[in-house]
Amino acid sequence: MCNAQGRHYKEATRSVSLVIILAILLWGMLAGWIANMILGGSSRPADWGPLLGAGLAGSFVGGLVLNLLTGNGLDLAPSGLIGTVLGAVIVLAVLNAVRGRS
Repeated sequence: MCNAQGRHYKEATRSVSLVIILAILLWGMLAGWIANMILGGSSRPADWGPLLGAGLAGSFVGGLVLNLLTGNGLDLAPSGLIGTVLGAVIVLAVLNAVRGRS
């Protein structure tokens, strides 16, 4: 009986972890897409890789910094969500500038 409960707990934990990873990836893509739109890019980009990277990096940098500056800590808050998009805009603008130079 105890072994079955432990197995169920591991499976449930694994499922929650996968959902969290998928949510992070989707939010990164959304933030990158919004940043792309703000910078005048296409609403249907051909390459989602840079947008995902910019969204994830922007989320980490912008969301974390803005959340800490507003005193929300690491809680999910509107300031962190706005910071995520602003961070993605900055990261994507830098990426586009570097690409334009080479």
